[in-house]
Amino acid sequence: MTESTRERASSNPHDVLGGSLELPCGAVLKNRIAKSAMSDSLGDGQGNATEAQVRLYERWADGGAAVSMIGEVQGDPRYPEKPGNLVFGPHSDRRALQSLVSRAVIEGAHLWPQLGHAGALSHLPISRPVGPSQLDLHGLHCTAMSIEDIEDLRGMYARTAAFAKDAGFTGVHVHAGHGFLLSQFLSPLFNRRSDAYGGSIEARSQIVLKVIDEVRRAVGPSFPVGIRINATDKLEGGLTEDDALEVVRLLDQTTIDLIDISGGTYFPGAKASSDGVSDAGPYFLDVARRAKRATDVPLMLTGGFTRREQAVDAVESGAVDMVSLARAMVLNPRLARAWLSAEGGDPEFPLFDAPPRGGVTAWYSMRLTALGEDREDTFTLDPQSALDIYEERDAERCIKWRKTFPATPDLNAWGALGLM
Repeated sequence: MTESTRERASSNPHDVLGGSLELPCGAVLKNRIAKSAMSDSLGDGQGNATEAQVRLYERWADGGAAVSMIGEVQGDPRYPEKPGNLVFGPHSDRRALQSLVSRAVIEGAHLWPQLGHAGALSHLPISRPVGPSQLDLHGLHCTAMSIEDIEDLRGMYARTAAFAKDAGFTGVHVHAGHGFLLSQFLSPLFNRRSDAYGGSIEARSQIVLKVIDEVRRAVGPSFPVGIRINATDKLEGGLTEDDALEVVRLLDQTTIDLIDISGGTYFPGAKASSDGVSDAGPYFLDVARRAKRATDVPLMLTGGFTRREQAVDAVESGAVDMVSLARAMVLNPRLARAWLSAEGGDPEFPLFDAPPRGGVTAWYSMRLTALGEDREDTFTLDPQSALDIYEERDAERCIKWRKTFPATPDLNAWGALGLM
């Protein structure tokens, strides 16, 4: 252990993680611990918030998180990640959203929806996937977007962000990671275009930069706008760390307020970063350290934080400004308070013996439901049982989704119907 490491190990965690962070827009996050955007899959199948979802985010806010991100909030209902996603638009249940905001924006906590578009990874039972380029692979098929389709994304993201601000949310988080649409534009695995939106990393970044500019115009200069990007796709031929650092340099020239670094993709054959639990530490800390030298925008790191000492070291060393926790906060929704206290306390991650594919993710998703219903003490599902229940619930919600959002192949038709 080096001298600097010993000094950090003896630091007061509250002094390190409990300090506030002022964003470039002027908004203040009360500490350095965020609840990461996750697909909580707690929407009602019609794009609306449910009581369980409201209670879940209330618990995270009460648990001390400076900001909680709501995963996969859609502005275009044709391209959802799952039928449990929220959809923001004229049809939305405003009363349910008001309840969500009023109960989760407490004690200085922020609540930001993560603005998404699943693109080529849109849920097949309720979508016709599109992406930067046509793909016909085992397990992944999509049609290519036209220039007009791509340009229309700017307005869609901007309208969704403006809706979020009007509904009382305290910021927005643009999703350009994990293999969803904006991440697909950044990745040469998905983006094989030869026009202005393909080729070099600068060209592949253009739609992301345009979206940020349009969102900023829609919400004004003092409203927080964050973004999640991949450090790497973790696949040969995908987005590299050097590419990611160039994206950070380009983002540094925008009005973005927070850059959230994560990684991995759902491209067929990719291994999830969260498969298993490792004591090796945060997944992309080295990339974050390099990124810190390329931007003055506050950095947040998502993935692999399992112990408080890791979070303290990441912030105190200057590698990042915030840490973002996902599964750790599913295991303990009051983890932020614990890590800011003298006692501390790290979550105990479950170990599963040969779980089915998708079973671990389903287990955490169903535990989110249990948290939202205040019954985690009686949660006893195994991964296979959780997967069976999760898939049955999704199938039921797909029926509701198709009735609520009748399919149309024309993007402009949605605007005419007032759904864009």
